[in-house]
Amino acid sequence: MSEKKEVLHVGIDLGTSRSSISASNGQRHVVESYVGWPLDMVARKVLKKPVLVGREALDNRSMLDLHRPLEQGLIKDGSEKDEAAVRELLWHLLSLVGVDREAKNGVKVRAVVGVPAEALRVNKQQVRKALQDAVDSLMIVSEPFAVAYGLEELLHTMIIDIGAGTTDICVMNGRLPTEEDQRTLTQAGDFVDDQLMRLTRERYPDARFSIHMVRNWKEEGSFVGTTKAPVVVTAPVNGKPTQLDITREMQQACESILPSLTESMLDLLSRVQPEYQERVRNHVVLSGGTGLIRGLGQRLEQELQAVGGGKVKVVKDPIFVGSDGGLAIATDAPDNDWERLSG
Repeated sequence: MSEKKEVLHVGIDLGTSRSSISASNGQRHVVESYVGWPLDMVARKVLKKPVLVGREALDNRSMLDLHRPLEQGLIKDGSEKDEAAVRELLWHLLSLVGVDREAKNGVKVRAVVGVPAEALRVNKQQVRKALQDAVDSLMIVSEPFAVAYGLEELLHTMIIDIGAGTTDICVMNGRLPTEEDQRTLTQAGDFVDDQLMRLTRERYPDARFSIHMVRNWKEEGSFVGTTKAPVVVTAPVNGKPTQLDITREMQQACESILPSLTESMLDLLSRVQPEYQERVRNHVVLSGGTGLIRGLGQRLEQELQAVGGGKVKVVKDPIFVGSDGGLAIATDAPDNDWERLSG
């Protein structure tokens, strides 16, 4: 029993936009995936901190060398500052659940980290490197598998997890998923943001707005199909706050992810053993922040009509579903499933 008390299990969902952690001591936290360092001596004097993480970094971005170090669900390649930013982000998450950076409180940390379903070996190695001094044991799993495990949707289920960087699709067959059971698409939340920014600039060339404003617009007004109320936002035009109707642009941007998503969903379904296809069609789970686009679940049900119909359940509160799943895996995993990183 004393050995078990010394082990802290954590599940970490490293997200392009937000990252969450769930720990066996009952702590759960989510932070925006931003890290920043003061730009100069004035910024250091104002901020009084050597590094800022999360919402604090985002709110003070004008004074920071700001990094969003995760791209398409993975650590950006080739930048030492981005690698340092990921380490700061991970340590910040661990500190929120009570892990001291210097002494680690004498606790052994076992971490399960979710990565995109088709993450390459080199990307997994980057995660190992970032966590080298932070945790004692590590397990890297696919994000949709972590979601499925947390929701206990492990048999004849399709998980569609749409975040900011990637859309991950996985069919669960009551065992660990193989490469053939999973797909990763880069058409996800950031893709919608880029489309919305381009379309809005084309329609309102004199308006001034940032990608951060566009992300807020999407989170508040995203939809596919039809909407009862127009999507109207405010942005400066020639220095004057002006209302802009972006209903059409919002619809086009949100629906831009549908072709690849529908194609991959139907392709994976076609590869399920024929006697189980109907069960899987009627047990599709839509998760992730971008999965909350209004009308998306109903639209996917319409697309399933082409293969006999199906049902899509939308996870209404997806913030911790990945990290909770990672924690559940960490708690259940036998000793021989872990990689030992330190100690």
